[in-house]
Amino acid sequence: MDVQVVLSLVLIGVLAGILSGLVGVGGGVVMVPLLILLLGFNQHQAQGTSLAVLVVPVTAVAVYTYHKEGFIDWRYVGIIALFFVVGGYFGSKIAVGLDQKMLKKVFGFILLLIAGKMLLGK
Repeated sequence: MDVQVVLSLVLIGVLAGILSGLVGVGGGVVMVPLLILLLGFNQHQAQGTSLAVLVVPVTAVAVYTYHKEGFIDWRYVGIIALFFVVGGYFGSKIAVGLDQKMLKKVFGFILLLIAGKMLLGK
């Protein structure tokens, strides 16, 4: 692995970590586009890599900080996590069956939809 690749990976990790701790995003919203732009990944590779990073407890320290301040309802976490696993299974099955162009369009549309809601909603 060359130095430029390592530096790109470090940048992606730090940026995703900071934004994850700061505003609760990092995986798909940060890592996927940066893996594509900086390292030339295709959409499937970027999404798979982003998900693989999240398998390990990379956000444990940030979660602990929020937990200490009383900002986490663990009952909600349990229910969401259980169904996140179910949704992740079915979503990945759909994603690997889509071609790159369509998957990029779906990804971009979801980002725009969320951004629009956040910027224009109450």
